[in-house]
Amino acid sequence: MNEQLKKRARKIRMLILDVDGVLTDGRIIYDNHDNELKNFSVQDGFGMTLLHRSGIKSGIITAKASVAMRRRAKEMEITKVYQDRSDKLMAYNEILKMFALEDKEVCYIGDDLMDLPVLNRVGLAVTVADGVTEIKKVAHYITGKKGGHGAVREVIEMILKAQGKWTEVTEKYRR
Repeated sequence: MNEQLKKRARKIRMLILDVDGVLTDGRIIYDNHDNELKNFSVQDGFGMTLLHRSGIKSGIITAKASVAMRRRAKEMEITKVYQDRSDKLMAYNEILKMFALEDKEVCYIGDDLMDLPVLNRVGLAVTVADGVTEIKKVAHYITGKKGGHGAVREVIEMILKAQGKWTEVTEKYRR
């Protein structure tokens, strides 16, 4: 991690995520009973546990409403969830106000064009390895992992290590 990236990561007090293509691999599967199925990474989920243990808040802003996403957000104890929000910037501004945050204190992970307005504002703009080209051009960091395959965990580890919190939040697992 270069010094500029470390400097940005040290300031983060909240991590906000897109869902499809970030927490999932971007595929939406429908079964024969009109149920929507999504794949989520267990590593990302445990990463969120570590993030919260460190005192960093979390949020989701997604353009699509989904029962599966609502369930996963509850399991991961996401601090604030916005579903069915095509104007992600409006939701982002509400989060800033609600938690008295500045842009520089927020990391956002997105993968597609709808995420650009937020990515252009945050202190740490991240996209996944399979994010679209336009997003990669504005991202401060591009994960080595694809969306839905541990990319969120990768970013969480980076933030916690930059802040010197990694050893503390993982200590009980290394005894």
